[in-house]
Amino acid sequence: MRVLKILLTLFIGLFLCGLIVGIAGYAHYSKDLPDVTTLKDVRLQTPMQVLSKDGELIAIFGERRRTPLKYDEIPPMVVNAVIATEDARFHEHFGIDPIGIVRAMYIGLKQKGFSQGGSTITQQVAKNFFLTPEKSISRKAKEIILAIRMEKELSKEEIMALYLNMINFGSRAYGVAAASYTFFGKTPDQLTIDEAALLAGLPNAPSAYNPISHPDRALTRRNWVLGRMLDQSYITQAEYNEAIKKPLSASYHSPQIEFSAPYVAEMARQFMYDKFGENAYTDGYKVYTTISKTDQIAATETVQKHIIDYDIRHGYRGAEKVLWQPNETPWDLEQIKQTLDKYMCYNGMCPAVVMTSADKEATAVLSDKSSIIITYPNMKWARPFISDTRQGAFPKKVSDTLKSGQLIWVKKTGNNWELAQIPAVNAALVSLDSDNGAIKAIVGGYDFNLSKFNRATQALRQLGSNIKPFIYTSTLEQGLTMATLLNDAPIVRSTGSATWRPKNSPPTYAGPLRLRIGLGMSKNVMMVRALRAVGIDYAADYLERFGFPKENISHNESLALGSASFTPLQVARAYSVITNGGYLITPYLIEKIEYNSGTGTIYQHQPLIACHNCADDDVIAGSTPVSLDNVENESNESDNEEPEQANLKADDDIVLPDINLDNKTIDVTPKYAPHTVNSGIAFIMKDGLRSIVFGGSNWQGTAWRVKALGRKDVGGKTGTTNSSKDVWFSGFGGNIVTTVWMGFDDHRRDLGRTFRAEAGAVTANPVWVDYMKIALKDVPVREDVKPENVISVTIDQKTGLLPQSGSSTMSEYFIKGTEPTTYATQEVGTKVTDSEGNTSELF
Repeated sequence: MRVLKILLTLFIGLFLCGLIVGIAGYAHYSKDLPDVTTLKDVRLQTPMQVLSKDGELIAIFGERRRTPLKYDEIPPMVVNAVIATEDARFHEHFGIDPIGIVRAMYIGLKQKGFSQGGSTITQQVAKNFFLTPEKSISRKAKEIILAIRMEKELSKEEIMALYLNMINFGSRAYGVAAASYTFFGKTPDQLTIDEAALLAGLPNAPSAYNPISHPDRALTRRNWVLGRMLDQSYITQAEYNEAIKKPLSASYHSPQIEFSAPYVAEMARQFMYDKFGENAYTDGYKVYTTISKTDQIAATETVQKHIIDYDIRHGYRGAEKVLWQPNETPWDLEQIKQTLDKYMCYNGMCPAVVMTSADKEATAVLSDKSSIIITYPNMKWARPFISDTRQGAFPKKVSDTLKSGQLIWVKKTGNNWELAQIPAVNAALVSLDSDNGAIKAIVGGYDFNLSKFNRATQALRQLGSNIKPFIYTSTLEQGLTMATLLNDAPIVRSTGSATWRPKNSPPTYAGPLRLRIGLGMSKNVMMVRALRAVGIDYAADYLERFGFPKENISHNESLALGSASFTPLQVARAYSVITNGGYLITPYLIEKIEYNSGTGTIYQHQPLIACHNCADDDVIAGSTPVSLDNVENESNESDNEEPEQANLKADDDIVLPDINLDNKTIDVTPKYAPHTVNSGIAFIMKDGLRSIVFGGSNWQGTAWRVKALGRKDVGGKTGTTNSSKDVWFSGFGGNIVTTVWMGFDDHRRDLGRTFRAEAGAVTANPVWVDYMKIALKDVPVREDVKPENVISVTIDQKTGLLPQSGSSTMSEYFIKGTEPTTYATQEVGTKVTDSEGNTSELF
């Protein structure tokens, strides 16, 4: 009895000591512990997604692949597999499993180190969200306290959802949704029992059990999980028997990108990084851009196709590298593979090494050691490149070009392999909604992997004749009209020992022509005379109304020929001003930004729009035209002749404005863009751009190829700089404005010629047409409403004056007050009849 009393006293004493120690330990370890209720609104590390305007995935940025799911979106089979594997008593315990803890402590004391945790799912969530991965008694105590608190504040479903969205499954897949796609290419609801078991077994040791790198271990682990599921009655014996016989079906699946737009993705990534830093890659942002899949794919494919076409017609530059000479011993396949593995493929072009070459075909080896055949029809294009203006003769047999030991580029088209080469030339395209500035498509070069330089937003290139509509617009503002006669005749200007002779291209001259014809036929000397009429400084300052940076604008007569340098984006924006009624819209790329968790939109772009129904508050052009007396004289040029190259502005940040993401209130009130050009003048110039496509009764515009679109609401302007270093085409259709540029990154090289010279009309215009065929497919034809200050007057086609009886006439637009008031003289033999009917002899 006394022994029993002693034991009871000892037990009570130990219990009280344990209680005191427990309370003290709880008080000690619970100090400064985080609030577990924050898990109700936790933001898991989720990569940033860049999407098109209709929600199709373009790119993912972030180390951790994760797609958070709600509990009811996770299949019960997956939940059961995890419970059977990680925490059999999950639904019964209160956050900790005493038996598991005792077992872990026993093993820890025995091994003199805590290598096992005996943790419940709740404890694992607590550890991963709040604690460090160290193995110590203090960390374990804190984990237990947090787990108990979590069970009080969160439901079992909430805890399980946190676990399955948070846990690492290996191969950068975090969460069951990412793991399901990474290893099986499926969503969780599509998983079979064996697949669910495989995933449930991975979190314990993601690297060791990775089914891709360690398939044998993964299979053993999967089968063990299936056994646990059977023991706990989550599956039947029949289901177990079927599942355990299935082979391992896992393979790596990269993120499902709907279409590629790397230049767009990089612009969005840079913007988000500038705003959020490294959190941009982990906070689960969804960035919706303005581009559409159809337009972007059309832009990319069109630019790439025409770059290749240019490259092919200018000849074959030879092998990338020679590994051995034909008379030397060929390399073995392993040597070849090691060399080819150093290269990557670009737009379907891959490296290969020629093994044999004969008259009709050559054999080559790819990086996977497979052999291909290149026949004569698939390489006969490869006449030697001599220079940008010269090419050799076409090869008569395969061995004329391909030799054993050459490292070459090949591309598969259908079932055939073709000889290819990485192009040296480059191009850019940018397409805007002219009413609000939304970028519909943007291509910054041939291949982002070859060069990340975005030529659409960063390349400052001379504009050539693409600048003419803007200078002509300034002359309309000063009272010139589309009917004004300017002399299409050579100009010679001497300054000291230097002589300047601007020439037409081609160098033909027709005498006095109406300004509309000079624009449509891109007459350089007429443009110089128009510039002289209004003055260089006036025209240069006027260009700023189109958004061109002041720093880029030259103040000399060469401005008329496009010596100023701008980016394709700046040019497209400027053409939008002409086509939308005179409003300076601001291009933008990001439509809205959302949290991936679906907690709402944090930013919605509100563009500055063109107002088609607003009153025109610009100064209307005067009724008295400027004097044309000085257009044949030497110009009095400004001292500021050429801008400094170092000061030129690309303005690539205009598509990503400085927005306030802290302001959660989204203002949906329409805001109008600055009205910088009189609507009537913009209307007339837009009509002039149509003439460049459709020409006149006895002349053809330089952009006649645009007629292939079969629309009446199209127009545009070609552009070619000296020596064809840069070629352009900018134009519109419906509410879409698109600019295309092509040239070499090396400013010293020109585009040269083959059977004809490369120029805006023959090199850039076809790119534009092919893209716009797709971009305009569902865009309605736009009918422009004539502004109130514009009138239509019938004129004499030759003189631009009011017609006499029998004259060839046409209808022309004028700003009210600038229309002709005198009649054209009429030639009858050698006699001239004036407006009052009086006649006189010419000779």
